[in-house]
This record gives sequence, C-alpha cells and structure tokens, in this order.
Amino acid sequence: MIKMGTALVTGASSGIGAVYADRLARRGYDLILVARNTSRLQAVAERITDQTGRSVNVVTADLADGDDLFRVERVLRDNASITMLVNNAGFGDVSPLLESDVERMELMVGVNVIAPMRLAYAAAPGFVERGQGSIINISSIVAIGPEILNGVYGGTKAFVLAFSQSLHHELGGRGVRVQAVLPGGTATEFWGIAGYGDYADSPKVMGPEAMVDAALTGLDLGEVVTIPPLQDGSLWDEYDAQRRRITADLAHAKPGARYIPAHA
Repeated sequence: MIKMGTALVTGASSGIGAVYADRLARRGYDLILVARNTSRLQAVAERITDQTGRSVNVVTADLADGDDLFRVERVLRDNASITMLVNNAGFGDVSPLLESDVERMELMVGVNVIAPMRLAYAAAPGFVERGQGSIINISSIVAIGPEILNGVYGGTKAFVLAFSQSLHHELGGRGVRVQAVLPGGTATEFWGIAGYGDYADSPKVMGPEAMVDAALTGLDLGEVVTIPPLQDGSLWDEYDAQRRRITADLAHAKPGARYIPAHA
C-alpha cells in the first residue's frame, strides 16, 4: 500500500471521526487522532492498527480549551509528515433560541468555529510550503438550511462552509485541496446528546460509514462541496452558480432601484 503521509482527525473517538480514521488508514495514511476521551481514542487506535498495520498516535485534547487547542496547533505546525487535516470535532443543538443556554451556544461557537479556523491556519502554511495537503471541514446541511435546527448551530456550520470555499479560492492553486462536507442526519451520538436519541433510528438518517464513504468519493472527484444526502447533484451546481451570479453583480455605488424612495 502506498504511504500517503499522516492524517490528523479531530473528534476521532466515535462516529464520523472514527470512521474517517478507519477509512483513511485503509487508504494508506498514518494517523493522529484527537478527542477528549483517552480510553475511547486508544480503543479506536488499537483497532485500526490491528486491522491495517498503520501507525496511529492519539492526542487527548478538548478543543474548547485554549491550551489544548494550542497543543494540537503545534502538532500541525511542527509535524511535516501531516498531509491531511480532518476538522470533524463539533457539537450541535436542536433547541430554539428562547430555550437555548447562551453559555452552551458560546461554547459551540468555540468548538465549531474557532477550533477549525485555528487548526486550518496552523496546517495551511506547511501544506503550501510543501506543495501538497488536504483540509476536510465537516459542515452540515444546516449551513444552507439554517431553519432546520438551532440557529447558532446553523450559523457555525455556515461559517465552516464559507471558510472552506474561501480557503479553496486562496489555496487551491497552491497544492492544497479543500473540501467542505455537508452531512444530513447521521446516526451518531449527536442526537442522543441533543436529547433526540430515537431520531438516530429514523429511516431518513444515514449511517456514518455511508456518509464518510460518500464524502471521500466526493474528495476523489475533486469536489469542493460534498453533500452526501443530496440525490440530484445538479441542484447544488445551480445553487452555487446562482450565488456566483449574485456576487458578481454587487459592485455598485448606488442601491438597487427598489430601495430608492419614491419621492427621490
């Protein structure tokens, strides 16, 4: 098997992150797995090493903690073997605004926005210098459907999508591949933590293995934005083309005619 370098995967102790770890090891990557739960991380690492023979190191870190986040950033800056970053760690909420705890919402912004932003900043310079590297950012369908779940959660995932598109625009020509993945409902611990554990058993919920396999197929196809549950990919192409048409028509010194008062 061809050695692909090392992939650093956050939120790797379970769910989507653990599946990414497994699939990337089978593609030939060594791994650095990051999560808060050391015992679960080690169990994932041991299983993958036993099954694939790949080197797997674990880093126990809470990305909501500044010191822990800095330690992971330092790994990304200092370890030249790293060729892929998977920003998967994060959490969500289904509560409406008036029922949400603002402290939890602030924590969500830290984990879902600040952490992937800082980790991408730590990884990108080395990737550019070496002329290769991949950054995979796990967003969500709520990035384009903010009415679906909690508004703060939707806002954080919209940031991940926009940030990924901007990174691709800036770095795509410098050897760095960037992909935003927008899962729909996925059968992970997300729903149990949010108090909707039964939803994970819904026939509309995708298994994490199918989600990750689809996302990696999208990466192989060169997609910047991959939406595994979207059945008709041309809908995204139309959506993105319309977005580009709108942004190309925004450089005007005066407002649109509909905003000019009638008396003027």
